Amino acid sequence: MEKEKLYRLKAEANQLSPILNIGKNGVTDALIEELNKQIKANRLVKVRVLKSAEDGKDLKDIAEEIAAATKSNLIEVRGRTVVLYK
Repeated sequence: MEKEKLYRLKAEANQLSPILNIGKNGVTDALIEELNKQIKANRLVKVRVLKSAEDGKDLKDIAEEIAAATKSNLIEVRGRTVVLYK
């Protein structure tokens, strides 16, 4: 993805609120299904990963797993928030 588009998407994502929280159950099929619906409707989504979801996993790994499962682009991981775009 080109830099200019990436910067624009990051700026746009700053205005968004997280639409989903990933909790202690982690990345489930139901979560991926809901995330796919949200991505289809909004194209750019923000997801919050709660501390209980990590369970020994790195936050970046969780973000990449979500991006791969939803076939979307991982735009940014900031704090506990993940931004995805399709």
